[in-house]
Amino acid sequence: MPLVKLYFTPALLLLMLTCPQVSQSVPVMRKGPLNEFCVVYAQMLLKNITETLTQNKLFSGIDCTNQRLELNLETNTPSVCAPKESTCSGTLKSEFDQESCLTNIGEDLQHYYKFLTAQPDPDSLLGSTVLFRLREIMENCFSWSLPTDLASKGAAAERESTYEERLSLCKVLKGFRVRSITINRAMSYMNSGEHTK
Repeated sequence: MPLVKLYFTPALLLLMLTCPQVSQSVPVMRKGPLNEFCVVYAQMLLKNITETLTQNKLFSGIDCTNQRLELNLETNTPSVCAPKESTCSGTLKSEFDQESCLTNIGEDLQHYYKFLTAQPDPDSLLGSTVLFRLREIMENCFSWSLPTDLASKGAAAERESTYEERLSLCKVLKGFRVRSITINRAMSYMNSGEHTK
């Protein structure tokens, strides 16, 4: 009987995936730089930021979990990337402007890239995680937002960071994590095609 299950289960799975009434595919964006890989890059970036915030060595002498966060206030990503007909901000948003959303996301990524590359990183704790993922999403999905020195520039210095630099890094990374959650939601929303309905 178990042998029959092994052959029977893949056949059912194949039937489910090919039957249009059972399976549902998510539309891939045709317009702009967004595709399904961009959603994955955004998810990996969020994962790396979250993991980096747990690095005790990066924040030695600081309890990062008890620090406030610092958001990039130069962009309007949360408001322009809110789904249409959402009431999160207290007012009903009837339209969704994909171009404005993507522009704000790109500006956010550029802001955080510039900040993070200026941080001391002698142990490559930022360069091999957050900066790697940030460059990946910028190169593949938001190439227009790339700084001209992206390929040659790594983390700023081989020196140890000061207490103030570690404190600032903690606060900014916490803000970047929150903004990355917004970016993930917006990119998944655009990739789903819901904004075009």
